[in-house]
Amino acid sequence: MRHLLRYIGHRLYTTWATFWFIVPFVVTFPVQWLASKVDGLRWLIPVINRGWSTFSIWMWGMPVEVVRASPAPDPRPCIYVSNHGSYVDIMLLFKNIPGFLNMMGKASLAKVPVWGPIFGSVYITVDRASAVSRGRAMVAARRTLAAGNSLAIFPEGRISPKPGAELLPFHDGAFQLAIEAGVPLVPVGMPLNHMFMPDVKGSLRVRYHRLKIVFHEPIPTAGLTLADIPALKQRVAALIAGDFLPEGAVKPEASTWKKAAPMEA
Repeated sequence: MRHLLRYIGHRLYTTWATFWFIVPFVVTFPVQWLASKVDGLRWLIPVINRGWSTFSIWMWGMPVEVVRASPAPDPRPCIYVSNHGSYVDIMLLFKNIPGFLNMMGKASLAKVPVWGPIFGSVYITVDRASAVSRGRAMVAARRTLAAGNSLAIFPEGRISPKPGAELLPFHDGAFQLAIEAGVPLVPVGMPLNHMFMPDVKGSLRVRYHRLKIVFHEPIPTAGLTLADIPALKQRVAALIAGDFLPEGAVKPEASTWKKAAPMEA
């Protein structure tokens, strides 16, 4: 009976979380669609996304611990680099980083039905397997920074198969961009997002779990050269990995209404 009740609870909470993720998008879709078509209105979309993220997370009922090494976000354009463990990562970044935040995401996000074209028209998408796509993404990123806007990049390039336990090797792009643009890097650790929404192929698994986001001190890049990239990547990775917690070392298992069979001796 305990397994059945737990299974039903997980199904109900997954339905609740999905509902309160979709409803804000449906309500704001006409404005987002219009803003994505008009250059002068595109600034509205990050504002809407911040409100959408804040409202959804509030409706999910999860406590969010925000740790900042500095008392206030850096007012300068920055490149926020964070670990990538869940699709909720984007929402937590939007919720906690003020101002116009541009986002660099994989090209497949622009192919998501309905929402994807809006994302692709406003934010930066990149196909890491294509040199042309990578080049275009870097040009767009430089323009974002030159316009005084900050940028968020997941240097792992994809969701880690062992989020909260291991980081994938970082790509050079974010670090090269920061050095060439002379803007600071802000390491961001999100050690528990995968405990709420793990990346599980073929299924949606949502579990009630507290969240945490850690903003480290900005790392200046003025005076650095491309030869400093390996050391810079190592420094950032060490800071982010230092935010990992024992409770986030393992993805939550799938729930079942059946009692697990005992192990044979």
